[in-house]
Amino acid sequence: MTARDGDGWTECALGHRHWGIHGASGLLVVHHDDRGVPHVLMQKRAVWSHHGGTWGLPGGARDSHEDAVTSALREAREEAALAGDALRVQGVYLDDHGGWVFETVIAESAELLAAAPANAESDELRWLPLPEVTGRNLHPGFAATWGEVQAAIKPEIIVLDVANIVGARAEHGWWHDRLGAATRLLQDVSRRRLAHPVLAQWFPRMVAVVEGAARNAPDVPGIQVVAATGSGDDAIVDVVRRARPWERVVVVTADRELKERVGALGAETMGPKWLLAQLGA
Repeated sequence: MTARDGDGWTECALGHRHWGIHGASGLLVVHHDDRGVPHVLMQKRAVWSHHGGTWGLPGGARDSHEDAVTSALREAREEAALAGDALRVQGVYLDDHGGWVFETVIAESAELLAAAPANAESDELRWLPLPEVTGRNLHPGFAATWGEVQAAIKPEIIVLDVANIVGARAEHGWWHDRLGAATRLLQDVSRRRLAHPVLAQWFPRMVAVVEGAARNAPDVPGIQVVAATGSGDDAIVDVVRRARPWERVVVVTADRELKERVGALGAETMGPKWLLAQLGA
């Protein structure tokens, strides 16, 4: 496993020629302005490169020891001097050509980061408002998947009504140890990747609201635990109310009244079975 062991041409099962022996990845950086309009950081490829002069994403061949996120962040650093610590990765879209894949890593940026060509592979880097993207001469691979990828660029938040989900899980004796049952649920969720209708890998923000005897549930990696000081439903509604207008919020609960309250604020709801089925519970 050496750096740049992915460089090279290969052919997919569809007969297309691709750069990247082990596949390739690109970084789709998205910033929403105060009006909620998405802006996408686009790269104009150097004229000498494959599909030179077209617009696409900073990216390139993935090395054998890299996953898609590591590869995309490295390429963006090399081509656009972008620092990964200023971004929050939301998910990975996989474009499978049959034996060769391009993985689009979608990441949120809190601001319009400064970006300029950092090597000879880019002629220009520019933030484009979403409506302007299709007006450019797009890289054919990017153009082919853009219609589906753009549907997944909203930041997403999953809010867990822990008390309701624990009750639906119905572990033996859970009502005698609500703290333990809540802790086990959160640990199970943190270890499992949830399924997404578009993304091959999904990294939503996870917020778990705990109440009553479970209020002292410990922090779990990847999950923000909110201890309700009063009603758990009120705490969940408050989490939803604080979300930014362009964020997609999904509340996991079976409580009918709570569904109505968060629905009035624009949130979607899923029943506990949706989550528990993915946990194998």
